Amino acid sequence: MRRGVGVATVRKLALALPSVNEGTSYGTPAWRVRGKLFARLHQDGESLVLRTDFDEREALMEMDPEAFFITDHYTNYEMMQVRLAAVRQAQLRELLEASWRKCASKRMIEALDG
Repeated sequence: MRRGVGVATVRKLALALPSVNEGTSYGTPAWRVRGKLFARLHQDGESLVLRTDFDEREALMEMDPEAFFITDHYTNYEMMQVRLAAVRQAQLRELLEASWRKCASKRMIEALDG
């Protein structure tokens, strides 16, 4: 299975989620729901920053350190970085949705779940 996605794919996946707005954060594309940041392109231009929890982050980094990592800046934040060149589109879609769910309202989540 082919790995790697571009920013255009990230944008398409993020904007497919309900009530998402695109803006900027640190001068790079960023996606928010209810004004809360759930994903942004890192200023390195090669990774995406996603909201997560510490346990999931550790599991993903252990499972695939080529794709998932953090810099010192994110050590104490429930965020992680995803190397766009090393992640599969289907997995990124799941990660974006999980990140979105951490910021969306109960009503939004219920509507998405149908």
